[in-house]
Amino acid sequence: MTRFFGRIGDFVRALTGWRAWLFAFACGCASAFGFAPFGCVALLLVGFAALVLLVDGARRSARPVLSAAVVGWCFGFGQFLIGLHWIGFAFLVDPSQHEWQIPFVAALFPGGLALFIAGACAAAAAVWREDASRIFALTIAYALAEWLRGHVLTGFPWNVAGYGWGASLAVMQSAALFGVYGLSLLTVLFGASLAGLFERSLAWRLPLGMAVLFVAIYAGGALRLHEVPSQTVPGVRLRLVQPDIAQADKYRPELIVRNWERLIDLSESPAKTPPTLIIWPEAAPPFLLMRSREALAQIRSLTSGRRALLTGALRADRGDGRTRYYNSFLVFGRDGRLSGVYDKFHLVPFGEYLPFENLMKKFGLTKIVGIAGSFATGDGPHTLEVSDAPPFGPLICYEILFPGRVVGARRPAWIVNVTDDSWFGPWAGPLQHLLVARMRAIEEGLPVARAANTGVSAVIDPLGRIQSSLGLNHMGVVDSQLPARVAMTPYARSGDFSFWLMLLSCALGAGLAARDRLMR
Repeated sequence: MTRFFGRIGDFVRALTGWRAWLFAFACGCASAFGFAPFGCVALLLVGFAALVLLVDGARRSARPVLSAAVVGWCFGFGQFLIGLHWIGFAFLVDPSQHEWQIPFVAALFPGGLALFIAGACAAAAAVWREDASRIFALTIAYALAEWLRGHVLTGFPWNVAGYGWGASLAVMQSAALFGVYGLSLLTVLFGASLAGLFERSLAWRLPLGMAVLFVAIYAGGALRLHEVPSQTVPGVRLRLVQPDIAQADKYRPELIVRNWERLIDLSESPAKTPPTLIIWPEAAPPFLLMRSREALAQIRSLTSGRRALLTGALRADRGDGRTRYYNSFLVFGRDGRLSGVYDKFHLVPFGEYLPFENLMKKFGLTKIVGIAGSFATGDGPHTLEVSDAPPFGPLICYEILFPGRVVGARRPAWIVNVTDDSWFGPWAGPLQHLLVARMRAIEEGLPVARAANTGVSAVIDPLGRIQSSLGLNHMGVVDSQLPARVAMTPYARSGDFSFWLMLLSCALGAGLAARDRLMR
């Protein structure tokens, strides 16, 4: 068996030129199946092992650093092309305006993200040694590349390696200690260590050690899930409204009244225990809500008594002689009084604003959301108050994507995430987004109420357990109690400090591995 795996390793290392590039692309494509909705983490781990073998082969070329960068780019392109294919659906909402851009998006978006992986492989190749230190070198470079991907040019930390454990809620509990970036580092180290099983002289100690570590992580997470019950906040009853309105139908003039009435009817539908908080999705009203007296009158009726309404809504603000548009979150207290406003601060590039707007327009490029100009940005995150409920932190759609940047200076007791995942296609994108929300709940130790236009709407407890939900492409409501938060997690206290500490530990591990080889 050892000889068989050794031959496989020799075969991969011997690949050169386009054969190596094609194999790297195929491995990247396969690794994407480690993420939701498939959750096959074994493919992700094996993909990292293959990447080590490919860089081994690149190191034997005339230009090792460049060759490693190319195979890294091919691997990343395959992973992002498959894992983020759903982005193309946003360009089909208004095909007459954006369909022609799909081929460019299909090449440029995953290609641009793959540059981070290319840089990681190039950096690792520059210090590559034919021993276990190379495993640590690639892990450090790859983990740093993922952290940079989440921060450079506003960041896009979607499907970083830690999300490959989405099928194991027990393993995901480790994010409460060191966040998704720390879990990603350990995942890359585990996968890369498996390259030792494809060597002629079996290098089993590191992969065995990583397997034991993840068994311990799983056991600790399972124990946490067993010992921490899901408690609720007395007197708070949530209703998440999921109107299931296709994005292409949302603003059609002949459907605006129907779409609005659907929100009202679902909000008023009978319940065993009447809700105290009604939550609508992102940009739920199909018009500028604050300019409609009739709609505001209906909200006053809807919020009579002890009920409040929390909703995403487009908002226009006129000042300095021009109108600014915001993707906002509004809090309507008793009898329809507007008691809180939050404006989205982390906007989606090319969706809600156009980088280098004047230049892009010369090439015929426009943003996806069809308002004049780009959205204005808020100054969040913030914590808002609502009567008869604990203070909460609003997050609009994409904002929940960013670890460590989801709560304001005053810590909330729960998070409300409103979103419109109808932009993201019928399956993979929304399910990946749901997993992100569960990971943030674990990291912060805060429950998340997630209201989505077409799903998945869910109430998530602070350990990432889904208490109630409504699946994709279903119209209805989710009625649930509000889960209580748990004690502030280590990650919520220290952020990415543990991640940097783990990087330092990997550097020490690389040094020890290199010294061990020299001493033999």
